[in-house]
Amino acid sequence: MTEKVCSHHKGKQKRFFQRLCAILLVVAFILLLIFLITWAILQPKKPRFILQDATIFNLTVPAPNILTTNLQVTIYSRNPNSKVGIYYDHLHVYATYHSQQITYYTQIPSVYQGHKDVNIWSPFIYGTMVPIAPYNGLALTQAQSNGGVDLKIRLDGRVKWKVGAVTTGRYHIHVTCQAYIPFGNRGTGIVIGTGVKYQLSQSCSVSL
Repeated sequence: MTEKVCSHHKGKQKRFFQRLCAILLVVAFILLLIFLITWAILQPKKPRFILQDATIFNLTVPAPNILTTNLQVTIYSRNPNSKVGIYYDHLHVYATYHSQQITYYTQIPSVYQGHKDVNIWSPFIYGTMVPIAPYNGLALTQAQSNGGVDLKIRLDGRVKWKVGAVTTGRYHIHVTCQAYIPFGNRGTGIVIGTGVKYQLSQSCSVSL
């Protein structure tokens, strides 16, 4: 009798857990479906970035394969969504020349950007005696002599979307800003201490 009673109780427990799991799966499916429908209705837009200015303190080529850079950039970021917030995480900014990285990574602190909110960052970007391809060193020296250098300011990191009380997983974000620096004409810049600030107001491309 004892074995039959135990077997009976085990059967009941098994059916109870099976039903509980089924209920939890249905609830999870319904919540996911609601989130996806809400997401489709809201149609979140990518954040917008603008490179407002760049202040050059140092950009020298002491040898054909060596570059030293010290600059500060001002980056404007806006969330165009009225119902979707954005979390920025592990966002790094750096400069490249002819597709080669010429500065170290500078980290921008993690931040939440609410609906229609704007953030402005002014990070310093630098690289001391950074090895570069010899042809890039020669090209950069020639570009400076010709009156202007075409750099790219890049931001790489991860973002999360926030819809109501729900937050998505992380997505990679890549931002590229064109920065043409007219070295040949200081009249186009503003002298700030040992540096020269150039107004750029350049829209950036954003990919997720």
